[in-house]
Amino acid sequence: MKPAKMEIPKIVSPQEWEAARQQLLVKEKGLTRASDALAADRRRMPWMAVEKNYKFQGPKGKASLLDLFEGRRQLIVYRAFFEPDVKGWPEHACVGCSMVADQVAHPAHLNARDTTLAFASRAPQKEIEGLKARMGWQFIPWYTITDSFDKDFGVDEWHGTNAFIRDGDRVFRTYFINDRGDEQMGSTWNYLDITALGRQEEWEDSPKGYPQTPPYQWWIWHDEPNPDSETPGQVQLRAYRESLKTAGAK
Repeated sequence: MKPAKMEIPKIVSPQEWEAARQQLLVKEKGLTRASDALAADRRRMPWMAVEKNYKFQGPKGKASLLDLFEGRRQLIVYRAFFEPDVKGWPEHACVGCSMVADQVAHPAHLNARDTTLAFASRAPQKEIEGLKARMGWQFIPWYTITDSFDKDFGVDEWHGTNAFIRDGDRVFRTYFINDRGDEQMGSTWNYLDITALGRQEEWEDSPKGYPQTPPYQWWIWHDEPNPDSETPGQVQLRAYRESLKTAGAK
């Protein structure tokens, strides 16, 4: 079947193209500001106490929801469909969930913001470990759901991403996103934007007392997540500030 002829936009000069880009840029900047404002609203969402003692199976055996935090303050859990009766089993997980896993940035950057990302499915650990090895997802912590966690948090019949925070041993649910909202997930920035603490940078509109540092300062190379001296981001931040001083002196 011959494809229909595609209607293309008009062809313009470089000057006309740049003018059109600048016009669209106004809308794009507006969208960015609206996204920042939405993330600020998320940071003001009420918290819901998690009262049940949820249990999982992990590569090291039994784990509680608190264990999934790995000692950090925040936790993001993506419910991935990998279990019997899901198309592709046992060689593959749900194709959409697999696309999400393919897009996940290195978690060391989330960890640098006191945040852990984990996946959870109903597949046994043996199949999960095989899937991770085959698909190159070894760096994603992936647990087996053993109770009503998926049903209680809105992901028993579809995928979804839940955000949690802890205060000592107390765990609270802070946000939930699913359906097309999950399409944007994978980037460090988008994950942080759905958490209660956000990116934790000084420019953000956050409630009083929230942890915040200058941009760049916490940035790392993922193969050196805990350098003995200052982070690469701190070096870059200092260089940036020095460049501003130099520019101001001219």
